[in-house]
Amino acid sequence: MARPAMPTFLCWTVALGATLALAQAPAPATFPDQQRPAGDPAVIAHGRQLYAVNCKACHGGDLRGGDLGGPNLLRSQVVMSDQHGEAISQVVLKGRPDPQGGGPPMPAFPLSTADVHAIAEYIHGVLRDKQRQGAPPPGERQALNVLVGNAGAGRRYFKAHCAGCHSPGGDLRGIATRAADAGALQDAWVAGRPPVAPGGNPYAIHTDPKTPPTTVTVTLGDGTRVHGRLQRVDDFIVSLYADSGGYLSFIRDGRPGVRAVDIDDPMAAHRHLLGALTDPDMHDVTAYLATLK
Repeated sequence: MARPAMPTFLCWTVALGATLALAQAPAPATFPDQQRPAGDPAVIAHGRQLYAVNCKACHGGDLRGGDLGGPNLLRSQVVMSDQHGEAISQVVLKGRPDPQGGGPPMPAFPLSTADVHAIAEYIHGVLRDKQRQGAPPPGERQALNVLVGNAGAGRRYFKAHCAGCHSPGGDLRGIATRAADAGALQDAWVAGRPPVAPGGNPYAIHTDPKTPPTTVTVTLGDGTRVHGRLQRVDDFIVSLYADSGGYLSFIRDGRPGVRAVDIDDPMAAHRHLLGALTDPDMHDVTAYLATLK
C-alpha cells in the first residue's frame, strides 16, 4: 500500500523547522587570540619545559621566531586554528620538509601525544595572555614621576605661548585637582582636552563640549561661498555640514571647482604644539599647571 503523501504545508513546516535548527546550532568553536579559556596550569608548565627543549631554538623564547629561522608562532594560521593540539601535532610529529615562505625545513619530533598537547596548551596560553603590540613589559604597574620640570620656567612658557587662549584663574582654575594624576594632567594640556578625572577611565575619549567645532568656508570658482562644520578635507575633496542644512562635498579640482578653502580650527594651536614642543618645556608647563589647585 502506497504511503500517503505529506501535505504541502506540513512539508514546508518541517523544512522550515530543520532550517531554523541548523541556523540556531552553535558554530564550531574558534579561538582567535585572547578568546580561549585558561588551560590547566600543570599542563602549561610541562609544555613550557618541552617547548624550551624542542622548539625555542627555532621559534624563539617569545614565540616570535628564533636564531634558526623558525616562523613566528603568534601569527601562525596553524596555531590560531588549532583547538586542542590536533593541528599543531600534525606539524610536530610529521615535520614540514618544504614549509611555505622559503624558511628552513622543520624535522619531525618523536614526542608522545600528551607532550604535544602540553606544548600546544603552552603556546595557546602565551597567545591568551600576551599584550598588544606596544604594550609595556608585563609586571606590576610602575608609578612614573612626571613632575620633573621647573614650575617657574613653565609659568613663563605659559605666559608666552598659552595665555592668549587660557587663564590660570579662568578655564584652568583648579585643573590640578580635576586631573587623576600628573600624567593625566600632562596628557590633557598637550592634547587640548579635559583631563581624566580621579577614578575616570583613562582609555575613554574625553572631549570638551565648550570647544567650538572646526568650521570651513569653501569658495567656489564662481565666487559662491559655503560655510559649515568641517567633516573632511584633503588634497582632493572637502566635505562639510552646511549652516543652511545638509551635507555637501566638493571636488577641489574640477567644475565648478574650489577656489579657496579657509579652515577655522580652534585646536590649531595645540596641533602645532605637538610638532614644536620640547620635552623640557612640556615638563615645565606640567609642573606649573600642577600648582593650580
